[in-house]
Amino acid sequence: MEDKLKELEKRIGYKFQDFSLLKHALMHSSYTNEKHLPKYQCNERLEFLGDAVLELISSEFLFLENPKEPEGKLTKTRASMVCEPSLAFCARDIELGSYLLLGKGEEATGGRTRESVTSDAMEALIGAIYLDGGFANAKEFIHKFILSDLENKKLFFDSKTILQEIVQADINKPITYQLLKEEGPDHNKAFYVEVFIGDVDYGTGKGRTKKAAEQQAAYQAILALKKK
Repeated sequence: MEDKLKELEKRIGYKFQDFSLLKHALMHSSYTNEKHLPKYQCNERLEFLGDAVLELISSEFLFLENPKEPEGKLTKTRASMVCEPSLAFCARDIELGSYLLLGKGEEATGGRTRESVTSDAMEALIGAIYLDGGFANAKEFIHKFILSDLENKKLFFDSKTILQEIVQADINKPITYQLLKEEGPDHNKAFYVEVFIGDVDYGTGKGRTKKAAEQQAAYQAILALKKK
């Protein structure tokens, strides 16, 4: 396990002084329950701390980057940047799910790719870096892995809205989303959705919910339209 966590350190470019904090950040409650460990040893307390650190650093970033934006717009933008799907997206970039300590039940039902689990672990990791290396190191991590490539992330998370705006302005044909199929058991379903502009197929998306699959399909459609 230690070798695997050292691999994660290399991936994120941060070496822990207190290595136990990294392990703590990756310890899901299902693991501590299964091992009969005290509840406080799971990563939820670190997640609580990391959430606060992330909110402050993302607020500072938006405040400085957008000197004329009103408070309401800044609040809305921050909410989209640090929401569960966004953090899960960032967690996928560093393959955080593969390093988690999960109970057997959570493992069997797809916990490593579950957005609620990986987004919480991302916040716990921020909390661990903050405790281990202070504000500056936490800030560097957040800027590198969460506040980077925001334009593309916004495109992905607001893809249905952005596609609607593009089509209304340039094509003026109806957008429809068609469910192709569902796979897997109820606790670990995958949905496949196709998006049409008029009667032309512009992309397919896959997600753990129908809404997530539609977002993915819309994102593919935007990329296809940009190539034209």
